[in-house]
Order: sequence, then structure tokens, then C-alpha cells
Amino acid sequence: MHDPYLIWIVIMIEIDTLLSWGATYKHIDSDEILFKEGAQCMYYYQLVSGQLRWVNISEEGKEYLQSIIESNQSVGELPLFDDGVYAATAIANKKCTLLRLNKFRFHQLLKENPEIHMKFSKLLSQRIRFKFFLIKEITSQNPTKLILSILKYMKDNSLYMCNRYNQVMLTRQQIADFTGLRVETVIRVIRILHEKKLLAIQKGKVFYTNMTPVIVEV
Repeated sequence: MHDPYLIWIVIMIEIDTLLSWGATYKHIDSDEILFKEGAQCMYYYQLVSGQLRWVNISEEGKEYLQSIIESNQSVGELPLFDDGVYAATAIANKKCTLLRLNKFRFHQLLKENPEIHMKFSKLLSQRIRFKFFLIKEITSQNPTKLILSILKYMKDNSLYMCNRYNQVMLTRQQIADFTGLRVETVIRVIRILHEKKLLAIQKGKVFYTNMTPVIVEV
């Protein structure tokens, strides 16, 4: 299902186009690893259904969230362009169906379809811009300022945010994994921001208010 609240969700390559170039379907179960950080890249992957998380994993087993991959998004694109290894690990949050296309065929497809190549250039630029922002904000020693800054960025860029109700489409754990904070800290900060009327909490869901009233249909 297409999720309109994620600005980075665009159909990178139409399914019929991928199939015509020789792509095949791959199915993985919840919590199954699609590829690991440091592995060689052999395919272009595009998610048809389900959800993946793209993470770096510390020696202690802590996950640092790089991105959440939804239907129609691609994952693990970097090695397709620089011939390096995977920079992060992709793990299924739920049962997934993907299309995979041989790396050589993917390059041929881009050469013959420059408009698709431009989509990837824009996607990679957006991700790099978000990482620059995130690195800058993480240097803050104030977790309240950090979380509020990240939520504002997501609101301004329609990223992980429902445009209709300003609902934050991330769990407390996912915010913790993005920022490197403990989930207990995230819960405490969200409660503080709620008390300051910068966020609204309704039935456990978080809404970005920016000091304006939030009206939610329930």
C-alpha cells in the first residue's frame, strides 16, 4: 500500500518495467535479513509489499536506524553506484515481497532511461541532506532540542509524518534508533513536549502541533 506521508516514497521503477528487464520476485519473512552490512551487492532491490528497516548494528547488537523502507521504495542503492559493499543491513519488519534485478541489467536500464537515473540522483541527494542534518543535530547535548528539531524537519519535509493530521509515523523505539537515545529518554522527552503543548498525545499516538491546536477525527 502506498503511504502518502513519506516524501521519499515514489515508485522508483514501474513493476512492469523491472519485469521486462528480467527482474524476479523474492520473498522474505519477518525479521529475516535481506543483506548484511559489508556484503557484496549483486542486485537492485525494490520493495513491492511489506516493510524493511535499514540499520547499522553495533558490536553490542544495538541497532542504529538509517531508514524505514516502504512499498515502492528501493533499498541498498549505494553499491550499485560506487561498486562498494553494503553500508548497512536490511531486515524485514514484516513479511516482504521484493523485486530484484541483476546489477548489470540495472545499469543498462539506467543508461536507456535517464529519467529513472534522475530519480535516483534526487533520492540519494535527499538522503544525504537528511544525514547532514541528523549529524549536526545529534551533536546537541539536549535530547529535548534534538527530538523537537528532528520532528520539525520531518514535518517540514513530509517525512515520516501524516500530512493530514500531523501524526508522527514513528514509534518511540524508532525515534530512539534514529537518534541513538535510549527509548526511556525519548518517552520522557515526548511527555515534556506534550506538557509544553509542542506535541499532542492521543491514545498513545503522537501529533506534531507546533503550538497550534490539533483536531483529529476518531
